[in-house]
Amino acid sequence: MRFLLLLLLTGSSVFAQDTLPAISDKVKNMQSMPGFVPMHYETSSGKVYLEISHFGEEILYTLSLPMALGSNDIGLDRGLQGGGRIVKFEKVGRKILLNQPNYDYRAVTTDAAEKRAVLQSFASSNLWGFTAIAESNGAVLVEATDFLLRDAMQIASKLRKQQQGSYALEKSRSYLFKERTKNFPKNTEIEVSLTFINSDGTTGGNVNSVTPSPEAITLHVHHGFIELPDNKYQTRVFDPRSSFIPVSFYDYSTPVSEPLEKKFIYRHRLQKKNPMAEKSEAIEPIVYYLDNGTPEPIRSALLDGARWWNQAFEAAGFINAFQVEVLPDTADPMDIRYNMINWVHRSTRGWSYGASVSDPRTGEIIKGNVSLGSLRVRQDYLIAQGLLAPFESGQPLDSAKDPMLKLALQRLRQLSAHEVGHTLGLMHNYIASTNNRASVMDYPHPTVRLDSAGNIDLSDAYDQKIGDWDKVAINWGYREYANQATEEKALQTILRQAADRGLRFISDRDARAPGGLHPDAHLWDNGKNPVEELKTVIQIREKALRQFGVRNIRNGMPMAMLEDVLVPVYFYHRYQVEAVAKIVGGMDYNYALRGDGQMVTTPIPRSVQENALNALLDVMEPSALKLPESILAMIPPRPAGYDYSKELFDKKTGLGFDALSPGEAVTDLVLSFLLHPERVNRLTQYGVTTNGLTLDALLTSLINRNFEADRQTGINGLLQQQNEQLILTYLMAATLDNKMNFAARAIVKNHLTALKKDIEKKAKRADAPLWKGHYELALQRMEKPEEAKTSVHAEAPPGSPIGCE
Repeated sequence: MRFLLLLLLTGSSVFAQDTLPAISDKVKNMQSMPGFVPMHYETSSGKVYLEISHFGEEILYTLSLPMALGSNDIGLDRGLQGGGRIVKFEKVGRKILLNQPNYDYRAVTTDAAEKRAVLQSFASSNLWGFTAIAESNGAVLVEATDFLLRDAMQIASKLRKQQQGSYALEKSRSYLFKERTKNFPKNTEIEVSLTFINSDGTTGGNVNSVTPSPEAITLHVHHGFIELPDNKYQTRVFDPRSSFIPVSFYDYSTPVSEPLEKKFIYRHRLQKKNPMAEKSEAIEPIVYYLDNGTPEPIRSALLDGARWWNQAFEAAGFINAFQVEVLPDTADPMDIRYNMINWVHRSTRGWSYGASVSDPRTGEIIKGNVSLGSLRVRQDYLIAQGLLAPFESGQPLDSAKDPMLKLALQRLRQLSAHEVGHTLGLMHNYIASTNNRASVMDYPHPTVRLDSAGNIDLSDAYDQKIGDWDKVAINWGYREYANQATEEKALQTILRQAADRGLRFISDRDARAPGGLHPDAHLWDNGKNPVEELKTVIQIREKALRQFGVRNIRNGMPMAMLEDVLVPVYFYHRYQVEAVAKIVGGMDYNYALRGDGQMVTTPIPRSVQENALNALLDVMEPSALKLPESILAMIPPRPAGYDYSKELFDKKTGLGFDALSPGEAVTDLVLSFLLHPERVNRLTQYGVTTNGLTLDALLTSLINRNFEADRQTGINGLLQQQNEQLILTYLMAATLDNKMNFAARAIVKNHLTALKKDIEKKAKRADAPLWKGHYELALQRMEKPEEAKTSVHAEAPPGSPIGCE
């Protein structure tokens, strides 16, 4: 009996030890922050505690970068979103798990067994494991310091992948950033300062350029726990003709006769106060906030451009449903409740972009987040400066009369509207420039013209309103309907009527590839007819080069800085060149659906392709490539204290200006488009199947316009020789390129054989030593075609007039 009593007493003490203390006792000396996920901060240790309840309930977990690195090349920018994930806390004894369910694979059904079958077929992810240290009324307290002070955004990995150094998180230099840690009823915002140290002392140039001491990089990461939206949001099924971005998942409850993959569109929730009214105010308007650190006159331009979207929402039946204000000083831009337009600084000119945090279940956008690079506007100013040569007196212009500033602000309005458009759910629309600038979601090249006096006119450089396609897209994506049957019919009508008006949509994949197929979808082009627009652009370029001189820079600037202004002028036609190249071996088409009546594919007539080819060969003429000798004489080597950069021309002449290198870049660019493997392969097929331009005809024109042209002297002769060697490089590389089909390689090989015989004859007849050497070098190179290396233009040369990712 005494033994049993002792056992009971011992067991009682064991069970007592298993009882967790009350949360109130544990946190009584801590700073407490009540809210969605209650927080407690222990000042003495710097530890952070979370109070967790409502186990099994799904919430949204987000990551972002509020204080960043400042390097466009690395991409760790202020305001960068790390995405949104649905998570839930699960309790297993004292272990608390943060679990991410797998929403890519679902069973949208009320059948619990069917749901369970899918759930058990695909993995979920336990993102973290906590240990309960106190408990009260079903809630537990966990220490979350290690969870928060981790490399949640994979910063060290990104630095290593970009060869910027072997960095690792140093927790002794990382801490909770209390000033930006806040709690609200429906969202918990926690910010931490993280320091990464370099373990081997090797750092990359991009890191070195933006950090005071590259041995240690200190950034901020923001964690957000957010209440998910209610289930009253109405999804809208994706249509590839709509220009909306899709969210997709696989629904395993789908009948076998129906597609397994389901697609909805990303969009904000927007409902009318009066659903029966043709136009009504919104129950809750969409409000965006501009970074209050944005200076004037940029601030006003960005506000104006973003507010254009209200025109589209008005057309969709909403009154004042889209609003843009300056962020109040009391608000935090990382707070999930604020749609943001951030003004982001970097050490170099970089992209702008529009991203969002959304509900992965439905595609409902919870927070739109725009990042606008602050330095790109200076490139627009520089382009205008190069075109106008405005500094006749050498003095700065009055801002009220400055045409370069006017153009730059026009472009900022366009850019603001463009990036906000992405956060409303819209893709790029790169065909809009052929239809009276029908969408701000295009990348518009500045529309520049010559006036009646022959002077360059920038007054209509960028459109200053929302486009007709944008109104169609918002009407399709946001208009409310009484029921699903009405909605489906009405949405089809919207797109059909848009097509009848000639409004079209073609997006990124079709426009960005160097071997691009669609003749009207391109970045930074203008006009219905790409060839005619190229001729206009070349006239403007020629005018700008003729007047180029000391008036292109202000008094007190080193003369060497003329090169900075010259680069965008000399390459002014580069984007229209690429647009014209897409006509050659191209095909017109739409994102047509069966039964919608749209054109599906249309071949491009051979005569149109030949016209485009001749326009491209004109661009390669030595007379078009040559820089005026007056310009060459004005640009000395860069003085001490002024560095060379990738924004300048390549040089093979040391410090001296290279008169041949700019021409080499243009010719190489043209050849990289014309002889791209995808285009060459299509030419071999379309020449047979559609009676289009053949590869044989293209190569004949290319060789005849260069190797059979009259021999020139001086710089023109050197440019002519350079062109021929570049053509030879591309032809030799093509014969060994496995990305080209056998027919294409055979045709190129046949032309190379004939060209070699022709060059052998020319070498024997050549009198001028320079030309004889040129032919002999060509023959020597043709003996080793495997050494021919062509350029890969993954990126356009410096100077993009406007853009985003």
